[in-house]
Amino acid sequence: MQNTNPTLITSYKRAIYSGTFDPITNGHMDIIKRAAKIFDEVIIAVAKSERKAPMFSHEKRVLFAQVATKDITGVSVLGFDTLLVDLASKLEVNTIIRGLRAVSDFEYELQMGYANSSINKKIETLYLMPTLENAFVSSTIVREIILFKGKYDHLIPKEIIECM
Repeated sequence: MQNTNPTLITSYKRAIYSGTFDPITNGHMDIIKRAAKIFDEVIIAVAKSERKAPMFSHEKRVLFAQVATKDITGVSVLGFDTLLVDLASKLEVNTIIRGLRAVSDFEYELQMGYANSSINKKIETLYLMPTLENAFVSSTIVREIILFKGKYDHLIPKEIIECM
């Protein structure tokens, strides 16, 4: 018996990868590219996060993410200033992507995953590790290097260097 219901024949999977992306790094790009191979659509959600006192404005961080991901099929970028689970509900997305570099990341991300799930039981969190080459790269490290006028261009997508 052949299944003629198109919703059962194809699967449309969407995920959100959120962060402050202050700035977006090659580590973030590693996770984005790998998530884009798993999901039909990956939404890069750039958090406003004024409490973190970001180095770059929210608009600039959204622009960086847009420029860096413009050639990756199935990836879109948006800015947000709400709870991530509320954004996920609004967009009808049930999977959140998070990156893990070290054990310290795991503890924090596990807490956040449980907190998100306690608010919305439909939310699943998928943890991806960057390649070993990008395991040490973080926005914090990049900002510190920028602050002291060090060499950082090997840590961020080449597409955003001109934007910076």
